[in-house]
Amino acid sequence: MAPKPTPSSALTKLILGRSPSQSPATSVRHYSAPIDGTIPAAKQKYVPTGGRYPKGFLVSGTHVGVKPTNKSTPDLAFIASETPCAAAAVFTKNKFQAAPVTVSREMLKRRNNAGVRAVIINSGCANAVTGKGGMEDAEKMGLEADRCFEEPSDGKGSSTIVMSTGVIGQRLPIQKILHRIPSAYDALGTSHDHWLATAQAICTTDTFPKLISRTFSLPSSPSSEYRIAGMTKGAGMIHPNMATLLGIIATDAPIAPALLPSLLTNAVNKSFNSISIDGDTSTNDTVAVLANGAAGGKEITSESSEDYAAFQTTLTEFATDLAKLVVRDGEGATKFVTIRVTEAPSEVGARKIASTIARSPLVKTALYGKDANWGRILCATGYSQISEPGMPINDVPEIVPEKTSVSFIPTDGSPELKLLVNGEPESVDEARAAEILEHEDLEILVRLGGGKEEAVYWTCDYSHEYITINGDYRT
Repeated sequence: MAPKPTPSSALTKLILGRSPSQSPATSVRHYSAPIDGTIPAAKQKYVPTGGRYPKGFLVSGTHVGVKPTNKSTPDLAFIASETPCAAAAVFTKNKFQAAPVTVSREMLKRRNNAGVRAVIINSGCANAVTGKGGMEDAEKMGLEADRCFEEPSDGKGSSTIVMSTGVIGQRLPIQKILHRIPSAYDALGTSHDHWLATAQAICTTDTFPKLISRTFSLPSSPSSEYRIAGMTKGAGMIHPNMATLLGIIATDAPIAPALLPSLLTNAVNKSFNSISIDGDTSTNDTVAVLANGAAGGKEITSESSEDYAAFQTTLTEFATDLAKLVVRDGEGATKFVTIRVTEAPSEVGARKIASTIARSPLVKTALYGKDANWGRILCATGYSQISEPGMPINDVPEIVPEKTSVSFIPTDGSPELKLLVNGEPESVDEARAAEILEHEDLEILVRLGGGKEEAVYWTCDYSHEYITINGDYRT
């Protein structure tokens, strides 16, 4: 596979600004994607202008028109390795799992996480709850991608991970997609524009393509440069029960196939499983990692090695940064909120509390209204440990009201604003609180005073725009 020509800069112009030929938007949405497809000014800072991408990977973003209303935006992503590589993925735990989830899981199991060549992704239709026909469509996508490599079969079936995102309950325009897959293969390349187009192709209600790349080293070869790059999509229907979105991470580091599943699972639990926008877990959630070893060096084969620990740290930090971009693009969101629960008897209990606060509509609407209504935070903390009727009661109480404290932590480095200290309310400076809530970033700190464990979640606020976006999502 040789690198293909760099695409026209027209795509970059389309992503970063409206071309003169585009008509102005007929209505204005302040926090969602403009109708003309450009990125809101406040979000352009999250779009990279360059990158260091892993060796041996080629990518493309191609227009298919999966949704009839899409006349020009890329909606078919192709990520390929020049050689068969190790791969792993984690999938949604929603009981109604989309066809590509089932097809990809079975493929990785059949191949024991080895010999994977590509990832093919369409946006605009989720291919979820589509019956046997949907399963056949997902399989056809993978097989058509395989055919592009023109290599003898190894007898293990497809070697392509398949993903889809968009509206649930509708069949794919499969012939249109299959027809364009060879074109997507021909368009593969290694440039930054190629990677940006690919990230754009997986977007739905996202306001900007989410793409990160960086370099790292390993203890066994400190002078060698390894690269890792990844993209993700997601702005709504986001709550962890695996990952709640789509994500693809590629690295040229040499990693044994058997180790990738645990590396990815550990990374996801600290990243994609620690974000929430609206409390809804999708039918299509998939995060995959591919490692082709193209940069050379000693293969990581043992969980007890220094290289394994170093790569685990790199992958977790990388996945966390990708996950945070999803929260920053929450549908209609105006704030990025870190929820930190500390001094907890257990990490599990701390995570449950943080998750409950992150999902509270009352907390989220108060943040949107810049209202320091800390009672809502305390309320969510308190009911996080209540079992639903008929469910087992928690054995260990995590919350002692007399030991619980709540604060706002400003992101400008100024002192924290204490709202509740050991169960006693503070005299809150409302002017100071309003000043803190004017900032885009905010941290809510809950100290339980009963242990040494902690957990962190990232979430956003609820605005009027969230209702607008989801009220007319299909229309």
